[in-house]
Amino acid sequence: MPYPLSELAPTPAPNALPRHVYVHVPFCRRRCTYCDFAIAVRRSVPVAAFIDSLAHEIDLRYPDRAPRAIDTLYFGGGTPSLLGGDGVARLLDRLRARFRFDDGAEVTLEANPDDVSPESARAWRAAGINRLSIGAQSFDARVLAWMHRTHDAAQIARAVWAARAAGIENLSLDLIFALPSSLGRDWRDDVHRALDLEPAHLSLYGLTIEPATPLARWRDRQLMHEAPDDVYERDFLLADETLAAAGFEHYEVSNYARPGSRARHNSSYWRHLAYDGFGPSAHSFDTLRRRWNARELAAWSRRVAAGGDPVEDHEVLTGDNRNTERIYLGLRTNHGVEIAPPALAADHEMLDRWVAAGWAMREGSRLRLTPRGWLRLDTLATDLTALSSHS
Repeated sequence: MPYPLSELAPTPAPNALPRHVYVHVPFCRRRCTYCDFAIAVRRSVPVAAFIDSLAHEIDLRYPDRAPRAIDTLYFGGGTPSLLGGDGVARLLDRLRARFRFDDGAEVTLEANPDDVSPESARAWRAAGINRLSIGAQSFDARVLAWMHRTHDAAQIARAVWAARAAGIENLSLDLIFALPSSLGRDWRDDVHRALDLEPAHLSLYGLTIEPATPLARWRDRQLMHEAPDDVYERDFLLADETLAAAGFEHYEVSNYARPGSRARHNSSYWRHLAYDGFGPSAHSFDTLRRRWNARELAAWSRRVAAGGDPVEDHEVLTGDNRNTERIYLGLRTNHGVEIAPPALAADHEMLDRWVAAGWAMREGSRLRLTPRGWLRLDTLATDLTALSSHS
């Protein structure tokens, strides 16, 4: 819904519980070169122990055992597909003891292509998975090797076919753009190869080099050079143009969907709705407070086993915090923000300048960023927040 910039996030109704649940499954076969997520590299995944710990955390957080209704459930990671067909089914069985999936609930599993076999896909669909987010990243063998991915291009197509054959039609593919020019990657080709697989959804992320990753060490030793800003912009706009022509809606900075196929779970974050998170490093939010669990698997497991809350820390959002977040989250979607009249009057010249530069569109009091505006999201959100705070 539209909201004025000065409006604060609503206070949750008494006893209202989040209807969106995230479960962090940290296991991976190896760490990708760009990854700074909370993962646990394991040759053998301790499926049973992890499921028991997760169920215990939910019991500790919500000692009232009455199942509650949820609209979305998202298994992220890490690599949740490493739990296998049987492991995901067992995990969902345990979760159904605490959550009731409403009719039409979206249940998403993140998967690496090499984990998606006809057998695993059938088991996931039978267990209740109805949306698969496949980490393709690229169709170029050199790029996949450079990223330390465990799959090849052929496995991406086989994963899509296996999922569809099992009855999972709601498929999303992830791709990474703005790679170093030394790789010789053909971004246009990658986008077209993804389109050839006819996914319902695409998530495209610009490469970011985070501290303490292999990429950061390579960069610091001058073994690689980041793509310059003009390459990032070129790749971003090429994807926007190509996917729009193919019938996709660019509904959030990094996300594109065919009509009716937006990621409902992730959209709950951008709409500033409440959500629960379980597992190591998982975040939860009740629209007033944000909390996050111990990041590493070992610390999270120890705290849960000891009967303690695995929360690492929390923050209570001030009115200014909540206003800032709502502006930023609104601007990162094609829904935009509705600007209260005082802000409109405060500095209409700034907003007119954005429109003239092709960064934004104005429809009455509604402001939306264009793809070129999204390339400047952080700066524009900061400027609009300052405008709001002084109105």
